[in-house]
Amino acid sequence: MAETTKDISAEQTPESIEENLAKRGHVVTSWKQLGQVWMEETGVETTSYRIGLPSDDSSPTVFKVYFPPNCRIEAHTHACDYSEIILQGSQKVSGKWLHEGDIRIGLADRGYGPLIAGDKGVTVLVIFKNGHWPPVQIGAGDGSTINAEKLLKEFTAAQ
Repeated sequence: MAETTKDISAEQTPESIEENLAKRGHVVTSWKQLGQVWMEETGVETTSYRIGLPSDDSSPTVFKVYFPPNCRIEAHTHACDYSEIILQGSQKVSGKWLHEGDIRIGLADRGYGPLIAGDKGVTVLVIFKNGHWPPVQIGAGDGSTINAEKLLKEFTAAQ
């Protein structure tokens, strides 16, 4: 019997993911299908999904983020615990360089930064404990490099 493959090239929305989860209990997707948000001010590219139902704010939230070479993101914090895994490249966080394979674990409401991408950029996977991931600017910055408003608009409106 020949094995068939399903075309999964169409973009998936949180609504379509939720519908398929309700029907089948699982969904197959890709970063490309989830869509991407580009931050014009910094060149940061990011995409996200929830583990479980997209509408469940208690579900862990996963981001894949690319920071272009030498990109600087000001100090900030998050209202939930999180973990960041360096997938490719390097990044300086609070004065310490992290490299491919390094894992950083953070607690809620504990500031860190700035984040500075290495000279080849960096791709990271960030896993937040729940839906309380939006960055909160701290310190002397003006919040423009974290652009929380755009992230909230793009990722919470659909979830």
